[in-house]
Amino acid sequence: MKIKRRSILTGVERELDIPAVTEERMKEWRPGEGQVGKPVQEVFPELTADQREFLLSGVTREEWDEHFKDK
Repeated sequence: MKIKRRSILTGVERELDIPAVTEERMKEWRPGEGQVGKPVQEVFPELTADQREFLLSGVTREEWDEHFKDK
């Protein structure tokens, strides 16, 4: 599934294709307004940390490395 997110670090919108992500699983993670979903690690255990970070914040590994390279 193609996921679009805007980076919380740069504001740049990107799209990443993550085949393991489906509409059904997205609803488990973020069911809807006023409802509490399951943790991203529980719904998508097979994703890499970078893929989960993209789902959560829109930040890519490259942005993360660039933003925090001097820290």
